[in-house]
Amino acid sequence: MSFLILSQILNGFATGMLYALVGVGLTLVLGVLNLPNFAHGTLFAFGAYFTYTVANLTDSFYLGVLIGPLLVVLIGFVIESQGVRRLYAAHHDYQLLFLFAIALILQETVILIWGPVGFSLLPPKFLAGAVDLGFTVYPKYRLALILFTATIVVALYLMLTRTNVGAILRAGIENREMVKVLGININKVFLFTFGLGAYLAGLAGGLATPIWGLTPTMGFDILPISFVIVVVAGLGSILGAIAAGILIGLAQSLTTIWWPEAANVVIYLIMGLTIILRPQGLFGSR
Repeated sequence: MSFLILSQILNGFATGMLYALVGVGLTLVLGVLNLPNFAHGTLFAFGAYFTYTVANLTDSFYLGVLIGPLLVVLIGFVIESQGVRRLYAAHHDYQLLFLFAIALILQETVILIWGPVGFSLLPPKFLAGAVDLGFTVYPKYRLALILFTATIVVALYLMLTRTNVGAILRAGIENREMVKVLGININKVFLFTFGLGAYLAGLAGGLATPIWGLTPTMGFDILPISFVIVVVAGLGSILGAIAAGILIGLAQSLTTIWWPEAANVVIYLIMGLTIILRPQGLFGSR
């Protein structure tokens, strides 16, 4: 049983790091633009499908993961510049309805392009198989996924806390009116933020393909979990989104040992308890 628990902890970290990428992207958009991006899940799905397509065309999983998320960024740029930007002065309800409509359009676009049947994508040969860790034999790809996503998360955190761009984004989360007063082009900040959020969602989708496979509804499946992460973390908390993603991944993975049917229920149980006991979130201050 102890070996099983250790294996599930590793699985939880692998899942949690993917959740963290998606959660940080949604947190950035919600914090800076003050928009709950309902299209975030479908951007995750497009990242997976673009990765699958590029990997099959080039016979390289690595090129798929490199190019796929960048194509998702282009979609994010179009959504923000041609749609969301025109609604900043409108009532908040119109912004929400627009993003909800975009989510449905992108959902159907996935089916129109790739069809209603799901696909699978094998990891690269170098990462196929398993490695003996002493206490368990664990898949190489999942282990590499943990290390790679941890590197991405650390690099993202350093960018947000140690660079001028990160300072502007954090200032936008705290007080975007002050960012305008300082003479910073707020439209460029919004565009960059939306693009970065789209990239993180697309990257998570691409990395998840060898584990979860591809289905047309995968975007709507990940979206509620993304909002759970934002709530548990605390609105606008980047560090909290990372921690919440890992926490939820571990909770979900460990629950499958004793009560597999409740693996998804525990996610929303954590959110409910957070709202009741600490409504500002684990790392939130407002």
